[in-house]
Amino acid sequence: MGGFSLWHWLIVGLVILLLFGKGRFSDMMGDVAKGLKSFKKGMTEDEEVEQRRLAAERTVDARPAAPATEPEASAAPAPAPAPVPETDRQA
Repeated sequence: MGGFSLWHWLIVGLVILLLFGKGRFSDMMGDVAKGLKSFKKGMTEDEEVEQRRLAAERTVDARPAAPATEPEASAAPAPAPAPVPETDRQA
């Protein structure tokens, strides 16, 4: 017992070819190859989109920031709050 010999693998291969047929088996392998190619293409497109996004962020970060403007000081200071009379305070 143990591993399979060469004859075992040949018989398994022959059964697979009989079940699926020569043309059907090659069609399935072609579909698998197309799937792998489209997957790789999708991954490449995702990386390109990410690189463009990062490049755009770098361009935005490289622009000088607009100088911060300080609010204009008003001529009159803000009025102080009115004191609360002793009778209105709660204990």
